[in-house]
Amino acid sequence: MTTPNTIAIVTDAWFPQVNGVVRTLSRTKNLLEERGHRVEVISPDGYRSIPCPTYPEIRLALFAARSVKKRLTALKPDAVHIATEGPLGLAARRWCRRNRLPFTTSYHTRFPEYVRLRLPIPLAWSYAFLRWFHGPAHRMLVATQSMENELIERGFKNIGRWSRGVDLELFRPDTQRIAPAEPVLLYVGRVAPEKNIEAFLSAKVPGLKRVIGGGPQLAELQATYPDVEFVGYLHGEELAAAMRDADCFVFPSLTDTFGLVVLEAMASGVPVAAFPAPGPIDLVQNGHNGFLSDELEVAIREALTVDRSACRAFAETFSWARCTDQFASQLKPADPELVQQAVS
Repeated sequence: MTTPNTIAIVTDAWFPQVNGVVRTLSRTKNLLEERGHRVEVISPDGYRSIPCPTYPEIRLALFAARSVKKRLTALKPDAVHIATEGPLGLAARRWCRRNRLPFTTSYHTRFPEYVRLRLPIPLAWSYAFLRWFHGPAHRMLVATQSMENELIERGFKNIGRWSRGVDLELFRPDTQRIAPAEPVLLYVGRVAPEKNIEAFLSAKVPGLKRVIGGGPQLAELQATYPDVEFVGYLHGEELAAAMRDADCFVFPSLTDTFGLVVLEAMASGVPVAAFPAPGPIDLVQNGHNGFLSDELEVAIREALTVDRSACRAFAETFSWARCTDQFASQLKPADPELVQQAVS
């Protein structure tokens, strides 16, 4: 399928947030524009907003429905992609449905499990909402086969694949690195309950534990684990240097659908230790580029024995160009007559 010329991406997650969703969307946008397409991102930027409860980095746009309608009408998009299930995503979905225009969606976080950690809302209710939200989409894009399998079991249909890429120039191995006396065990990401970081910090394994990132659980974990090195946020070359300085990257999350940082660690020549959960289970090959185990201490010890060059070789099979190809191939161009009716 030829990529539509004008693409609207609607997302409640955007800069200045620092996470895998924003990196994926922004990199895809840039590559599509390099290929000659016009990409308009409708994000909370420019709207009155409030912090998302328990996740203040995400801003929830207020009273944006009318503005989203006007912006989409003026844009006359050939295709619409709705990346998140927040206020902006809901407004774009409503506009597409009312005008009988096709759209695609994507599923970046195990939202029901995330909510359940904070509120006593049954998983069945949250999954019912997600089936309603994503059901009319031409394609619901997910990153891995395990996530697709799980969603199919829960009654989702029309699922398509949208994998991820990694910046192989920024994230690169240190070929001159000398292993320290004690291993450096690294976590990078949001410091919040859904990331299950305490499973890592409480693990009884030798080495220096280092955490890069911030979030609502930071102060609590700093107080509870004074021997852990909490670095805060790092970006660009500083982050890449810290990544390749590690001996093992620990990814304890049970709610992520992919884990872009897993690929960034491997690209840096760092083996990964994780639980056999959606995301890591599709990326980590035991004894080759890391280790998966229901006991994180076992995964860490085994990952430390892995050949670092094999990690890099695996990461090199992923590219943002291929990721963008997948995204573009599953967009559904709108009927020009229906677009004209929607804007007239």
